[in-house]
Amino acid sequence: MTKELQKIKHLIKSVWHLINSHFLTIVVFSFVVLGCKPKHGNTLRVSDINPRYFTDNSGNAIYLTGSHTWDNFVDMLTINQTDTFDYTTYIEFLKSYNHNFFRLWTWDLLIVDQENDETLPIHYVDIHPWVRTGPGNALDGKPKFDLSCFNQQYFNRLRQRIKIAAKENIYVSVMLFEGWGLQFTPNAFRNHPFHPLNNLNQIDLDTTKNANGFAIYELANNEITQLQKAYVRKIVETVGDLDNVLYEISNENHSSSTEWQYYMIRYIKELEKELGNPHPIGMTFQYKGGNNQDLFNSPADWISPNHEGGYRDNPPESTGQKVIIADTDHLWGIGGSRQWVWKSFLRGLNPIFMDPYNHELFQLENIKDWKEIRIAMGYTREFAEKMDLINMIPNTHLSPSGYCLAKKGKEYLIYIPDGKKTGIDLSMESGTYVVQWFNPNNGNSQSGSSIKGGEKVKLNSPFDSKDAVVHIKLH
Repeated sequence: MTKELQKIKHLIKSVWHLINSHFLTIVVFSFVVLGCKPKHGNTLRVSDINPRYFTDNSGNAIYLTGSHTWDNFVDMLTINQTDTFDYTTYIEFLKSYNHNFFRLWTWDLLIVDQENDETLPIHYVDIHPWVRTGPGNALDGKPKFDLSCFNQQYFNRLRQRIKIAAKENIYVSVMLFEGWGLQFTPNAFRNHPFHPLNNLNQIDLDTTKNANGFAIYELANNEITQLQKAYVRKIVETVGDLDNVLYEISNENHSSSTEWQYYMIRYIKELEKELGNPHPIGMTFQYKGGNNQDLFNSPADWISPNHEGGYRDNPPESTGQKVIIADTDHLWGIGGSRQWVWKSFLRGLNPIFMDPYNHELFQLENIKDWKEIRIAMGYTREFAEKMDLINMIPNTHLSPSGYCLAKKGKEYLIYIPDGKKTGIDLSMESGTYVVQWFNPNNGNSQSGSSIKGGEKVKLNSPFDSKDAVVHIKLH
């Protein structure tokens, strides 16, 4: 190639990067100058009435629950695999269980390898946000990344998958960064696009033998932060007009990433304020070394805590300080039970499940059927949508079981995790109440005898199953 052609190529690339980098500014400028005002869509927002839940233009509580799995966005294949993730089948899978939410996973590294587990094969990650043009090869033998130029295929896939979910009324949380891999994958930093030997951009990062690259997810390097902001802006530009979008800053990043995550949350809020169509932004537990208080102190709209405080066995009541999406990923890794789903729902939480799905990635041995959890989440969603959930508050005192959602004097939902007997305190209420029993083991329902207010009422489950649900509503 002649020097003249090289100069032309470089000029075209520079102009394209300039347009790409300032696309959001151009859009907002056109809104202001041309008199086109951004329209606020039907995106989720924290309810003013009951901030334990999101709402939309309907004014109803939007309870989120569903399964997510590691390779539902980027391709993660072993060296001998050729079949990529079947996203259409995955969406049908969610629909079959009446789920309406999942986390759309990204993986920052070029490979994912479970540390100290030789039974699990290495998975190679394909499709990243930046193009691989070279010249020269990265440490994985493929062309180096150009971090100044986005890979449009990545963003096209992102938008397409969210739109497919939208057709089925499923909400999607876009994971922006993934921090677990950098901590727990062997030679992780050498497999990150930001490692100086993997890109053309001459980033000043420590590459000594003991360098772990954690500074990537801190505010220690302004050049890195600006690259990340450009990527986040590109995400917002790509899907910011879609109503079924939420954002998650990073999956299980290290504890020192707190201020960086706060910074990114505020940055997205500023971007979306300009566009006039804000979406909920989440912060999930920082593993290892994080603590739940950092989540509650954050500017995030929703959070996913770890097990501290009883979120596994006896979840605390949600106060509405944050919308809490209780995720088995941060409580067990892979775990949970039907009882956990119902307990979380009755305490004002939104339970979701880290689903092994096709068992091809991180659970190749001792495979368990997790169908019970999936079904339970679907059942709770049915109740959430038929109740006046926006006005129902968790209350541990109205029923001996301790698990009760209540709109006092109007409607109650009680979960009995152990035994068949419970009750409801209606001593301060009046009127006649209709009783409907539900068996969470098989989905069967049965009407109970109506009850009257003015006293504490005993309730006996008609089912043989260990647990039961009872719905009580003013006639």
